[in-house]
Amino acid sequence: MIFHLAELNVARMKASLDDPAMAGFVAGLQPLNALADASPGFVWRLIEEGGEDSTGLRPFGPDMLVNLSVWEDVESLRAYTYQTRDHLEAVRRRREWFHHDSVGEHLVMWWIPAGTLPTLKEAGERRDLLNRSGPCPEAFTLRRPFPAPRAAAV
Repeated sequence: MIFHLAELNVARMKASLDDPAMAGFVAGLQPLNALADASPGFVWRLIEEGGEDSTGLRPFGPDMLVNLSVWEDVESLRAYTYQTRDHLEAVRRRREWFHHDSVGEHLVMWWIPAGTLPTLKEAGERRDLLNRSGPCPEAFTLRRPFPAPRAAAV
């Protein structure tokens, strides 16, 4: 069986999306999503119905943005996150737009069978597990990844 990597990234906004303080983030959304969509190893990302992104979905609170996506492997996600110039610049600027000290772990990853899609409910449960127990094969981070189940069985 082949597995893909699901990832949830959450961020607590410092202001609403229509606030001028968030203009740099909002301006970068479409280009960064297009960059992700075209990146090697990208499989899928959550988009709200009738939208272009997931900014209107707030399952974890009114000021919490979510990004839920699927990648072929950890290396593909890591390359997009840290080796694409535009995304790396957004990562460097994240403290302008988001509070990172009040959400617990903001990123959680887990393996799913290829061809399936994660749900926001499942993603929230994985994040809760990570915050409760720390990195494990069922909920981990880029700093402490775990191998896909097929790789672990070899």
